Amino acid sequence: MAALAESDLESFRRDVREWLAANFPPSLKGRGAIMFAEGGAPQDTDFLRWKKAMAEKGWGTPTWPKTYGGGGLSRAEARILQEELNRIDAFNPIGGMGVAMFGPTLLEYGTDEQKKRHVPPIVRGELRWCQGYSEPGAGSDLASLRTQAVDKGDHFLVNGQKIWTSGAQWADWCFCLVRTDNTKKHEGISFLMIDMKSPGVETRPIRLISGSSPFCETFFTDVKVPKENLLGPLNGGWTVGKRLLQFERDGQGGGGNRGANMRGSDNRSVDELAKRYVGTDAKGRIVDPDLRARIAAHLMEQEAMRLTVKRMFEGKAGQGPSAASSFMKNANVRVAQERAELIVEIMGAQGLGWEGEGFAPEEINATRNWLAGKAMSIYGGSNEIQNNIIAKRILGLLDHQ
Repeated sequence: MAALAESDLESFRRDVREWLAANFPPSLKGRGAIMFAEGGAPQDTDFLRWKKAMAEKGWGTPTWPKTYGGGGLSRAEARILQEELNRIDAFNPIGGMGVAMFGPTLLEYGTDEQKKRHVPPIVRGELRWCQGYSEPGAGSDLASLRTQAVDKGDHFLVNGQKIWTSGAQWADWCFCLVRTDNTKKHEGISFLMIDMKSPGVETRPIRLISGSSPFCETFFTDVKVPKENLLGPLNGGWTVGKRLLQFERDGQGGGGNRGANMRGSDNRSVDELAKRYVGTDAKGRIVDPDLRARIAAHLMEQEAMRLTVKRMFEGKAGQGPSAASSFMKNANVRVAQERAELIVEIMGAQGLGWEGEGFAPEEINATRNWLAGKAMSIYGGSNEIQNNIIAKRILGLLDHQ
């Protein structure tokens, strides 16, 4: 796609601003899609209206092809759309694993029929997807997975167990790595799309220290999966699966401009919170000098991260994520976890609330977000796994015996 002239981009910005003014419900300002994520389909009328408007426009997946209902925007236009959403404290209501992980992978590896069937529902936010990767005996060493898919002619028969299956209890479909050849390790893995309503699929939510249950144990017992649900070549699933993980880490590292605004569900800056909870001195500064210095360092790191994400977003030119998503994921996670730690410290005893009238909702959320955020350095590949990828794929370091 040819680069648009500056005048065309400014014209597009005006159009976006007008459309958002006409379609974004003011009641949703500052809330964020994450507030509607857990527990099935949201019933908030304004949210559903906003979701429908973005889906019809294709702007929930702005750079995806119009052929499948996407926005067909250039990366420059998509950046402008995100900037205008940020400007009015709005959010993209269409997301999840279908958008962030599976959809981009399907667009690269899927057949025409697979794309026509599965991409439009993702674009419209109609179906939820979950990820069937990790197993009780195959976590960091994912290629040791044992969930079997046996060829039965016109279908595969799947038996096995997955764990940490995010959102499996609400998902409609699962993208799943299975073993189709027991004589090889990486080359014996295939990538299947499994309908979660199929007989033999069972999910059991796992309650976390944050009080939520976003992860599940998922069991497959004699589950029939049609052959047309194989994505990529037979026994070629490891390549497809690795590419999907790059898209996942790209999102966790702020790719696609998703990490440009890292304030989280509480949209105020850490320094504003500190002034409220800790107080200010005669010059209007945070009264605790040590805390003030640490907050200043954090805000500089956050801004550096935002600018790095912006440079990546502008420089990708449609190339998609690469091994660089590993160090971006680690960096973004560190900034986000540091923010959560600071907020809990700033709130003091009020930052340790679990429930009850003595705590404001934002204080309870701070506690639970802090606890939930501990998993960020694990999912999508732990920090240690990312460090291995950085050493091997980016720095070119090799093991020496």
